Amino acid sequence: MNPWRRTLFTFAAGLLAAASIQARPVCTVVADASTGQILVQQGDCATRVTPASTFKVAISLMGFDAGILKDDHTPTLDFHAGYPDWGGAPWREPTDPARWMKLSIFWYSQQITQALGQARFQQYTSAFGYGNADVTRQQGESSGVMGAWVNSSLQISPLEQVGFMRGIANRTLPVSAHAYDMTERITLIDRQPDGWIVHGKTGTGSPGLKYDASHAYGWFVGWAAKGPRKLAFAYLIQDDKRQAPNAGLRARDTFLDALPALAEPARPQ
Repeated sequence: MNPWRRTLFTFAAGLLAAASIQARPVCTVVADASTGQILVQQGDCATRVTPASTFKVAISLMGFDAGILKDDHTPTLDFHAGYPDWGGAPWREPTDPARWMKLSIFWYSQQITQALGQARFQQYTSAFGYGNADVTRQQGESSGVMGAWVNSSLQISPLEQVGFMRGIANRTLPVSAHAYDMTERITLIDRQPDGWIVHGKTGTGSPGLKYDASHAYGWFVGWAAKGPRKLAFAYLIQDDKRQAPNAGLRARDTFLDALPALAEPARPQ
C-alpha cells in the first residue's frame, strides 16, 4: 500500500476506533460486492449476534416478493392500541413501507411477517441463507413472526451480513426484480459520502432476551456503489453504558464518515 493509501486507511481506522470513546468497535468488514474479496476486516467478524432492525431489509424483500407490500407508499397501515410503541409518538402514526424503513417501526415488520405466516417466513429466511436462519421464536415465548430477529432466536455474524448484502447488490437471492427495486428505493441513505450511493439499515439490540441499553449492539449494514464499483459492508459496535442517540444511529454516522477512506485501498495500483 503506498503512503497516500496508508494514510487514508489509517484515517478511516482512526474514525472507526474513535467510536470506542462512546462504544467498543466489534467488527468492521468491507467486501467487493462483485467478487466477494474482503477489502477490510477488523475485529471479531465471525460471532453471531441479534440482527435487530437490520433484518428489516430481509423482511422488505419478503414482503415485496410475496405481494404484501406493493410499492414504497403502499400499503399504509394504522397503529392500533397494543402495538409496540417504544419508538414514541412517530410510531403511532399511519405508516407505509418508506416510513417503516426510515423510522424502523417494529410493529409494521410484525404485520408483514404475520401476513407471511410462520412457514413462509421460515422458507424465505432459509432461502436467503440468513445467519442461523432460526426464526422459530420471539424471546422464547411467541411465534417467530412476532420478532425472532430482535434479541431472540435469529442470529447473524458481520461476515454473514456482508454475504447477504452481496446477494442483494448482485440480485442473486430468490426474489422478484420488483422486490429488489422497491427494497433499494426504501433503503437509500440520504447522505452520499464522496459520491458513494449507499443503501443500508441500522439496528440496535443487545445480548440476552431482554434489551439492555447499557450493553447495546449498534449495527450498520448495506451496500454502496460508485461508478462501476460496488461494496458490501457491515459495521458493529457495542456500548458499555447507556447512551443517546441509539447505538445503530451512531454506528451509521461513524461508518459513513469513514467509508471513502475505507474504500480507497481497494482501488487499483
